[in-house]
Amino acid sequence: MNPTNTTANGGATPRPQPTRTKTIIRNLPIRDLLGNRAQYLSICVPLYNASINGDWEAAQIILDKHQYLDLVGYAISENYDTALHIAASAKCSKQIEKFVENLVNKMTREQLELKNDNDNTAFCLAAAAGNVKTVMTMLEKNGTLGDITGSNGMMPLYMASLFGKHEMVNYLYDKSGEMHGDCWTDKNRSWVLQKCVEADQYDIALKIVSRWPLLAKSGILLGVLARKPDAFKGIKPHFIWRIICPILALIHVKVGPSEKATDAMELLKIIWSEIVKLSKDEISGIIRGPADLPTNSGKEKEDVEQLLGSILENVAKMPTRIHNLWSRRQGDQEVKGVNQTFSSRVLFVAAEMGNTEFLVELIRQYPDLIWKTNDNEQTIFHVAISHRHEGIYNLLHEIGSMKDMITPMKDRKGNNMLHLVGKCAKKKRLQVISGVALQMQRELLWFKEVEGMIPPSYRERKNNDGLTPHELFSKEHKDLLSSGEKWMKETASQSMVVAALIATIVFAAAFTVPGGYNQTNGVPMFFHKRSFIVFVISDAISLTFSSVSLLIFLSILTSRYAEDDFLELLPKRLMRGLTTLFFSIAAMMVAFSVSFFVLYQNMIWIPIVISAIASIPVILYARLQYDLLGDVYNSTYTSKNLFKPEKLKIYYQNPKH
Repeated sequence: MNPTNTTANGGATPRPQPTRTKTIIRNLPIRDLLGNRAQYLSICVPLYNASINGDWEAAQIILDKHQYLDLVGYAISENYDTALHIAASAKCSKQIEKFVENLVNKMTREQLELKNDNDNTAFCLAAAAGNVKTVMTMLEKNGTLGDITGSNGMMPLYMASLFGKHEMVNYLYDKSGEMHGDCWTDKNRSWVLQKCVEADQYDIALKIVSRWPLLAKSGILLGVLARKPDAFKGIKPHFIWRIICPILALIHVKVGPSEKATDAMELLKIIWSEIVKLSKDEISGIIRGPADLPTNSGKEKEDVEQLLGSILENVAKMPTRIHNLWSRRQGDQEVKGVNQTFSSRVLFVAAEMGNTEFLVELIRQYPDLIWKTNDNEQTIFHVAISHRHEGIYNLLHEIGSMKDMITPMKDRKGNNMLHLVGKCAKKKRLQVISGVALQMQRELLWFKEVEGMIPPSYRERKNNDGLTPHELFSKEHKDLLSSGEKWMKETASQSMVVAALIATIVFAAAFTVPGGYNQTNGVPMFFHKRSFIVFVISDAISLTFSSVSLLIFLSILTSRYAEDDFLELLPKRLMRGLTTLFFSIAAMMVAFSVSFFVLYQNMIWIPIVISAIASIPVILYARLQYDLLGDVYNSTYTSKNLFKPEKLKIYYQNPKH
């Protein structure tokens, strides 16, 4: 008879049966030493120190002293790490490699599979540390270690890619049979692929997508590549080929791109070639990316965030086709007053990052992408202008009359392209240019360029705030204009002091010539020497250039500092002032050096040494002012070419019909 419980009304109810739960057995090392403080201090701590330092002699003494315990299978830390765990995670060195080799020889296959409290084997830690020799030693003893997962189900290969250990990833990928086996799924393969791309290990990523083509359809990979503009900078060919290419172009011989594609570009081509085969809606879903959490208020906001968080978490696990179907149902509609936004759109992330080559490759196979807009109704060209990426902006020159339909487009705030360039650039973009005045000049160059691109009738259009592009530019750049004026005046004032000092010195030197004057006729004593003639000419040149420099810097100080003055007038004056100042310093030092040749003609080594010493200030000035002079020159004369691309990017050769 089954036991029962009797209720107050005399009824009988069955007694609750114990619930059977599945017990998960963890492969942990023996932990007996951790409970005894004396043993912990006398055995665990010394063995820990020996393991992390790779001191095999010290470790062997401890192991031999306690042979009855078989210490290689014991936990020696509160995280249940064995000595092998500690050594495997230590800094790579020959000493550590030898330590691990000796320790592994004392262990069984099963002991190599022991996990610490984080579920990591020593092999997992060695993979994360990137010590290939250590991993090879362990695999020789137990070839299945690469298939045993670590913390959170991570494969050792994934852990190596997570920490960017390129050599280790390459080795483990080959050892895993190119991620083939019962322990591998598309899910953990895609994790490894994603981490390889994030860690710039594109050669391995190429191997993976070549072996597992279905993984190339991941929108996540596109998002990662969109954020890596430096990965697509081509490898320039040999300088001889760079000379030949323009010659071939003159005789109408078609040539391809002048730069060798990087591994990242090859990877992008494979990924994008698979994605463009999908339907329009599926492509849109991949490019759009996941929706942002809605912005609302009160309890409704919390409820919606929890609900959408759960939905998105499950949708991410759905097949691609179902995921895109759900995305289409959402669209841009408002659900309970919640606006759906998608800030992670691949196209616009690339535009923000200035990833020109990435966008070019996408547009080549899907030209309609130039019409896509983000949540603010901005195209990639609007975004590129906002972030001052001239490479993407220049693509407008390649799309013909279509640019006349794109440039007038307004965003949600009524801003056209000229309004967007009227807003001050991000601080990060401005800092690329040295000198606040030159930053203001670059902003003016952008404004003038876009002003010439946009239809004339849109140049005076007002946005939703009632501002024309020029009014917005003046408002946004007020502080930059003030800082530019201050920077220019300080530079001119400091340079004026130097110019005035030089003018004073060389003027005095003109009347106190070396050797003095003949008291009879007042002619200089060394008048007939060539070195004296060189002295006089150098002194006159120095005086002239210092005076000119002084006047130029004075004109800078008295300038009206209007916006347009920063475009050419002020930068050119600054460059001319610095250049003439340099020549005045050089001429002054020449005059100084030559004067010793006049006086010490019989001891020629003295003026030679003095001349060498006198060249130091000239070289120092040139070195210190080179960057500033170079920036002023490039910003004034060569920066205009930023908006005149020398070669086509999207359509570098005529399409074949």
